[in-house]
Amino acid sequence: MRALRIGLAQLNPTVGDLNGNRRCIGSAAAKARDQGVDLLVVPELALTGYPPEDLLLKASFARANRRALEQLATEINGLWAVIGFVDLQEDLYNAAALVGNGHVAAVYHKRYLPNYGVFDEDRYFRAGTDCPLFAFEDVRLGITICEDIWYPGGPAQWQAAAGAELVVNLSASPYHARKGLHRERMLATRAADCAVWLAYVNMVGGQDELVFDGQSLILDPSGRVVAGGRMFAEDLLVYDLDLDAVLEARLHEPRPRKLDVDLVTRPAVTHLGHIGDETPTVERVDIAAALCHHTGNVPLLPLREEHVALDDAQPRHGVWELAVERATAARNQQQGRRDDVDLEEEVYAALVLGVRDYVRKNGIGEVVIGLSGGIDSSLVAVIAVDALGKQRVHGVAMPSRYNASSSEEDARQLASALGLEFRVIAIEPVFEAFLEALEPSFAGTQPNVAEENVQARIRGSLWMALTNKFNWIALTAGNKSEMATGYATLYGDMAGGFAVLKDVPKTLVYRLARYRNTLDQSPVIPPRVLEKAPSAELRPGQKDQDSLPPYDELDSILESYVEKDWDFGHLVAAGHAPETVQKVLQLVDRAEYKRRQAPPGIKITPRAFGRDRRLPITNRYREQPEAER
Repeated sequence: MRALRIGLAQLNPTVGDLNGNRRCIGSAAAKARDQGVDLLVVPELALTGYPPEDLLLKASFARANRRALEQLATEINGLWAVIGFVDLQEDLYNAAALVGNGHVAAVYHKRYLPNYGVFDEDRYFRAGTDCPLFAFEDVRLGITICEDIWYPGGPAQWQAAAGAELVVNLSASPYHARKGLHRERMLATRAADCAVWLAYVNMVGGQDELVFDGQSLILDPSGRVVAGGRMFAEDLLVYDLDLDAVLEARLHEPRPRKLDVDLVTRPAVTHLGHIGDETPTVERVDIAAALCHHTGNVPLLPLREEHVALDDAQPRHGVWELAVERATAARNQQQGRRDDVDLEEEVYAALVLGVRDYVRKNGIGEVVIGLSGGIDSSLVAVIAVDALGKQRVHGVAMPSRYNASSSEEDARQLASALGLEFRVIAIEPVFEAFLEALEPSFAGTQPNVAEENVQARIRGSLWMALTNKFNWIALTAGNKSEMATGYATLYGDMAGGFAVLKDVPKTLVYRLARYRNTLDQSPVIPPRVLEKAPSAELRPGQKDQDSLPPYDELDSILESYVEKDWDFGHLVAAGHAPETVQKVLQLVDRAEYKRRQAPPGIKITPRAFGRDRRLPITNRYREQPEAER
C-alpha cells in the first residue's frame, strides 16, 4: 500500500498581517513535520488573510506578500506545503504556491472567481487559465482554490481525468447557518464523481462581518468523509491516504474515462498552457525537475508503507470551548454528519468567535454594553463575556421615567451572574433638559416618536462618551428583525462600533438565549427576561408589537423577502395577510438609509444586510399587489 500523510492546517490569519500570518503558517508546518506529515495544505490567501479587499490595489502589498512567501519557503523543511498567497505577474492572481526544499517550486492560479454575495474577486483578480497536474515521482497532485471545486466540470475533474490521485482545495468559505452541511454534500459528490482523494482546508476566524467556520474535510474516492476538522477553532487535521485506493475506485467508476482531456508533459514551465473551451489541456509538471532550477538536492515526496495511529486529543476548557465542542460533536454524531445539527450551538459559536476576533484583531481592549434588562442586550452581554472574559466587559443601565423597575433589576441580576462590572447612569435629568430646550420648537404638537428617540440618543451619546474616556468600544444589541424594519434609532441604540446581532432574527435571539442558559449549572439570563414581552420602554406601556407584527410572522416574511427576494404575491400565496405583507415591505424598503449607517455585524444567514444585500437608498421601486401594478 502506498500511503501519503497529509496535514490540513485550519488557520486563523489576520488580513494584512503578513509577518504574523507567515509565522502562523510556519508554526503549523513545524507541528505537521513533527507528526510526520508529507504534504501540508493551508487555506486560501492564508498569507494575506481573506478578504484583503482594496489592499490588493496596492502593488506594494502584493510585493510584500511575495517576499513573505519566499522567506516562508526557506523556513519550511522536511515536508511539502501548499500555501495560499497573492501572485503579482502581468496582473494579480489568487494563487497557491507549492513549496519545498526551501523554494517555491510551482504556482497555481485560481480559475473561477466568485463575484456574488459577499464575494468581489472579479474586482481584484484575473482568472487563471492553466490546469497543472503536479507529479512527485509516483504521486500525482491536483491543486484547486475554493470556487474551483464548486463546479462539477472544472479543474478537479480535469486533473482527475488526467491521472490525479489527490486533489487539494484551499478555501476561505465564509459561514452562514447550515452551510457546512451543504458544502460537505458538494465535496462528497465531487470526490465520488472524480474517484479521487479530496482534501478541503477552510479558513477559521472572524474578519469584520464574516466568520469562517473551518470544518476542513478529507474524503476518500467514494465520497465518504474520513476525517473532519473542528468548527470555529484552529486545528491541524492529519490523515494517512491510501493512494492505491484511487486505482481500485476508478476500475469501478467509468465516468472519468468519458472526459476528453489532453495531457501534456513538460518538466518545468512557468505558464502551463491555455485550457480550451471544449477539450481541457492538463499540463503535467515534474516537480523534481522544477526544483533542479534552484538546487541539485531534489527531495521526492515520501510514500509510507502503512498507516500510523494518530492521537489528536487536546484538552478543552471553559464555556467557549464547550460551545465549540458541542457544535463539532453534534455535527460528527453517528456515521457522517447529521441533518439536524442544533442550529443554536452552531450560530452561538459563530457569534462568539466573531466578537472575539473583531476585538482581538483590531487591538481593542474592552467593550461596553447598554444593559436594558431586555433579551437582546442580555444575549450580547453573555456572548461578549464568553468571547472576551468578564474583566473586559462593562455593563451600563440608563433608566428613564418609562423604564420598569424590573428592567434594572434584570440587568443587575445578569451582570451579577456574569461577574461583569455594572454601573447605572440615570438619564431622566438629561431628558428633562432636552425637553426643555426643545419646548419652544415642539409647542403645540403632541408627543410622538421624536420625544421617544431623544431618550435613545441620550443613551447613545453616553455610551460613546464612555468609550472615548476609557478607550472601549460599544457593542450594539439591535437584531436583524429591527434592522430590517427600521425599528431602531439612528445615533441612539444604533450607536456603537460592532453590531453583534445584526444578522440574527428576533425569534433566533430567544432560541440562542435559551441555549446559552443550558451551558451553566444555573441560567445566567434571568428567566423573566425570556418571558416578558419585548419593549423599547420609550413611552408608557410600550410593546414592540404595537408597531410590528408578531415576531414569528415578521421573521417568516423577512426571511422570504430579504433572503429569497420573494415578491408581494408570493408572500401572500404563502399564507401571509396582504395588509401585513404590505406593511412589512414598506418598513424594509424605507429603512435602507438607516442600515447604511449601522455598525458592521456578524453574518450568520445566507443573505445579510451590508456586503450581501445591497439596494440603492434612492429608489422608487416598491413591491405592490398585482391589482395595483
